[in-house]
Amino acid sequence: MSAVSYLESIVVGALQGVSELFPVSSLGHSVLLPALVGGSWARDLSIGKGSPYLAVLVAMHVATALALVLFFRRDWVRIVKGFWTSIRYREVRNADQRLAWLLILATIPVGIAGLLLESLLRDFLGKPVPSAIFLALNGGVLYAAERFSRRRRQGEEDTVDFSTEDTLVMRAVTVEEATDVRLSKLSVKEAVLIGSAQILALLPGISRSGVTMVAGLRRGLDHEDAARFAWLLATPVILAAGALKMPTLFTPENSASLGPALAGSVVAFVASYISVRFLMKYFETRTLTPFAIYCVLAGIGSLIVFAW
Repeated sequence: MSAVSYLESIVVGALQGVSELFPVSSLGHSVLLPALVGGSWARDLSIGKGSPYLAVLVAMHVATALALVLFFRRDWVRIVKGFWTSIRYREVRNADQRLAWLLILATIPVGIAGLLLESLLRDFLGKPVPSAIFLALNGGVLYAAERFSRRRRQGEEDTVDFSTEDTLVMRAVTVEEATDVRLSKLSVKEAVLIGSAQILALLPGISRSGVTMVAGLRRGLDHEDAARFAWLLATPVILAAGALKMPTLFTPENSASLGPALAGSVVAFVASYISVRFLMKYFETRTLTPFAIYCVLAGIGSLIVFAW
């Protein structure tokens, strides 16, 4: 197979950095864009088995995860500290300890499913027509979630109980800490259900962040908290997948794609960081509806192009 060019990698890196965090499916767009452009792009950017493009995409996903680690670095410091103290003292008493274990338990189902199903689903469904169908379905799911998700009782979303011992006493509590306290109050069942929604993102066209947010909204989270939990959940999953698959980028047959992979990963990192900053502000007051409309239109439009 042909090596990925610098231009192709940079364009796909920008697309990956945005579409992985926006609820519009990075994998679906990574399949549809080359097919729509055609020519050498369709030839070079195929996600078939052994494709250098697939190895480059893995590197870009890792770059996105690193951008999330940087953006949520204060959260991850508290979470890692909470996990360490939980192990050391054999307790789960405060918000950081509980959130650490919720994230671990919630990522187990998608980890198992990814090992068992990812290659199979990618090889059979990683084509333009299935990707277009799933992208349109993704939009329908986002729209349905906005219309039918359960709403919290008035005032509940702003109420955090700071009287318990899992809170920070005698100092100001940041917005991020207050959000993590709310997330830590999810039950294990709720957290696992939300995390399991990521399994659907193995289908090209279904957004990881989108379906995880939808599951969070259904469990009573508001948009901002649902987005935050979705990205915290996605980070270890993407990093773990990258650790397993990154070695394929360094095989002799992919050596020509190393430079483009690095360039595209840098672009993906920057685009991801800008995207998460934008979306955290966006979801303070806005909804998934614009993304739902885009996915439906883009999915149906792509389907018309490729089906006829």
